[in-house]
Amino acid sequence: MVVQGVHIEPYQEFARTALGFEFDNVELLLTALTHRSYVNEHKKSTREHNERLEFLGDAVLELAVTNYLYRHYSEPEGILTSWRSALVRTESISDAGKKIGYEPLIRMSRGEKHGSDRARAQILANAFEALIGAIYLDKGYETAEQFIEKHILTKLEGILDEESWRDPKSHLQEVSQSVDGLTPQYRVLEEIGPDHEKIFRLGVYVGDNLMGVGEGPSKQIAQQQAATAALIEYKKHRP
Repeated sequence: MVVQGVHIEPYQEFARTALGFEFDNVELLLTALTHRSYVNEHKKSTREHNERLEFLGDAVLELAVTNYLYRHYSEPEGILTSWRSALVRTESISDAGKKIGYEPLIRMSRGEKHGSDRARAQILANAFEALIGAIYLDKGYETAEQFIEKHILTKLEGILDEESWRDPKSHLQEVSQSVDGLTPQYRVLEEIGPDHEKIFRLGVYVGDNLMGVGEGPSKQIAQQQAATAALIEYKKHRP
């Protein structure tokens, strides 16, 4: 069967094996896995991309995570908010999407297929939220909630164990001042690539010691990565 110019069998097979059900309205699944760039290249056969479903799925995801945290934990609002942010951040949901295995089914332009790792991670994350929206519309809230519990809420234990819910820069400052009586300093070690695709490599120093190195498309992201690496070092050598 062909829908929107696409054979739908691989999509329903994915739904059966990865999700445990078929879609009653398979066009919802196709739309959830359609990037805006694909519509621009296939205007005659495809009219809708996944951004509206992403908008819906984002709300369902936040509700399900908030409801779970409220029911299972008694921590203050600020801590629960930080836990929720860690669960629904781009890295977390794009990783979940990768593990579910829908990446080969995402319809996107040729240019997007050869984009940066960061761009592909964002596409995966957006598709994950759109998929939640599609499940919600096709099967209802309970099924969408079960999907979220299986693929997102199972990450909570690891997030709490690693304390990755905490802002790494603030956490590092607390640790370095407590252990060494010093405030961490960030220094640019290298700038790689052209201006429009620049990668920053930064180091974080505590005193004269290089405690961690991070890379990213912005200095802020590189600092976060460096702080995370430094916290791992502290945990290894100065628990």
